[in-house]
Amino acid sequence: MSLYLSIILLIVVLNFVWTQYLAYRNRKRMSPEIPSQLEGIYDDEEYAKQQAYQKENSRFGLYGSFFSFSVLFLVLVFGLFGWLDEFLRQFISNEILLALSFFGVIYLINEILSLPFDYYNTFVIEERFGFNKSTKTIFWLDQLKGLLLAVVLGGAILALITWLYTAIGELAWLYAWGAITVVSLFMTLFYSNIIVPLFNKQMPLGEGELRDAIEAFAQKAGFAINNIYVMDASKRSTKANAYFTGFGAKKRIVLFDTLINDLDKDEIVAVLAHEIGHYKKKHTLQGMFISICYTGILLFLLSLLLDNKDIAIALGGQSASFHLGLIAFSIFFTPVSFVINVLSSIHSRKNEYQADGYAAGFGLADSLISGLKKLSVKSLSNLNPDSLYVFFNYSHPTLLQRIKAMKK
Repeated sequence: MSLYLSIILLIVVLNFVWTQYLAYRNRKRMSPEIPSQLEGIYDDEEYAKQQAYQKENSRFGLYGSFFSFSVLFLVLVFGLFGWLDEFLRQFISNEILLALSFFGVIYLINEILSLPFDYYNTFVIEERFGFNKSTKTIFWLDQLKGLLLAVVLGGAILALITWLYTAIGELAWLYAWGAITVVSLFMTLFYSNIIVPLFNKQMPLGEGELRDAIEAFAQKAGFAINNIYVMDASKRSTKANAYFTGFGAKKRIVLFDTLINDLDKDEIVAVLAHEIGHYKKKHTLQGMFISICYTGILLFLLSLLLDNKDIAIALGGQSASFHLGLIAFSIFFTPVSFVINVLSSIHSRKNEYQADGYAAGFGLADSLISGLKKLSVKSLSNLNPDSLYVFFNYSHPTLLQRIKAMKK
């Protein structure tokens, strides 16, 4: 076993063990007794249902994670990535087509292996706890649309990046960085116009008290918004949400129809005030800037590994290639990604507090707290998670932390 393969396997094992340790700590926090801090949020019946839902998801997540870990470990030990590379080289000589075929086969196998887990989660777990509204027709159409989107959009991006790294040389990462940045900006502006309609219908919010209240708040906040849409999320799930997307004239607020059904007018306005707070506090621009910098660093580091034949051999291959280098890099980068994700989560939680504070500054703290409570109970959220699990995994503060901060 080569040194490179030993390091790769060590990283994979440590990552799995650490993830499961955090999940174990979180499971240990579960109790049939309502913690004092949750009294008045959950009643006995709702809390018992929430605990059962969280336990079921945690147990199912453990099985899925162990299965994925086992498959990856065996693939690495037996050099199956390299075997696939050598097998495809018998039929394909073009490096771009080779990379597309290589990742296409891996993507297809991964989808086939994960499909039973997705199906069980949707039609057994989510169904049992009253969340699932999707039909089997919708489920299979979603799978097909996702596959086509991955082939068309993902294939085009992969082909471009492969060509840049194989044709340009040392500065290829700079061109790839520019190309991905352009695609990211385009998707930020047009995601809701192009991608979302493939899966959901979006209709402009009709005239009435809710639209008047939203527009009145937007005017008070100095936030010009004409694009307020309602999405038919209820055809898949009872869980509610809202999101804000785009910049400038392309700004758009999208409300799940489940949100409108679950919250009253003032609570919806408070939730939107929180989302507008992200925009006003420049969190959207910060996130985009950080993402662009992160991508540049990633692509530069990737360029250092692509010509390493020893890494290709560690994966079972016989010659250096873009696709084997990318596989190895995705694993080698795990420790760095771990640190970056922790810092990103800390920054994200700070932004959430600021957005809550923005809404509270307009006297909407009580409405926001009321709305968040309803959404949390409706989705059977874990309101008492382990603190270490929160630190490493939560991009948002817990509900109790947000309530405490707003009451200040």
